[in-house]
Formats: sequence, C-alpha cells, structure tokens
Amino acid sequence: MTEALLTYRGTVYPWHCDHVGHMNVMWYVEKFDEATWHFFNAIGLTPTYFRTDSRGMAAVDQHISYIHELHAGDVVTVRTKLLEFKEKSLRFTHEMVLDETHEVAARTTLKGVHMDMVARKSCAFPEAIAVKARAMLASA
Repeated sequence: MTEALLTYRGTVYPWHCDHVGHMNVMWYVEKFDEATWHFFNAIGLTPTYFRTDSRGMAAVDQHISYIHELHAGDVVTVRTKLLEFKEKSLRFTHEMVLDETHEVAARTTLKGVHMDMVARKSCAFPEAIAVKARAMLASA
C-alpha cells in the first residue's frame, strides 16, 4: 500500500446534517468525490489531460464504511492511498478523519476505469501516468 496523500480538508456545515442531526451519507460521498479529483490530479489525471486527450474515468465499484458520526462544525481530513494499478484501472482508498479527535469517521474503497470518451470504452493509461502511479505504489 502507498503512503497516504492529503486529498481533502473541509468542514461539516449545518446543511450537511439530516433529521438525525449528523452528516448525511450523501455528503460523505461528496467529500470523498472531491478527494478523488485531488488524487487523480496528483498522478497526472488532470482536467487538461481529460479535455485534451478525450479521456475520462468511470467509477465501477465503491464500498463505504461509516464508522463515526460527524456533526455541524466538525473539521475533517481525507487521506488517500493507491492500492492497485493496472493497465486500464486503479483501485484506491480514502480515509476520512475527524481532525479534533483523530477518529476515523468513514472509509471508502473505489475502483476506477480509464476511458476513451470518443470510443466510449476502457483504454490503457498513458505511460507518464503509469510511471507516477507505479512510483506511488513503490514508495510504500
């Protein structure tokens, strides 16, 4: 497994909370999604790359564990680890931590597939991205 990369830091706002008084599941997913884009950027999957090369990423599998409640005002950090890199896909995990107590609030594991947006099918990552991803795996 790779060293964790800081990919998100933010606050739980009152409108993130549901009728039970804690952050609703949709907002965990939203914060994890923001972390995903920071992670992608770190390995070269940038907005410019996606637009210029007609490429994209498709989520094909996601598992979430909700471990500790979050409430309005809580400050959270998400760190991301690359778990697996293949020719056309990658698998990674995000861990969301409550900054005040360092308790893990939630964890998700995702698998993404690299897409040719013109052909609408999976395709190999370019070598430059593969090199960055492999280096990330090797630094563990």
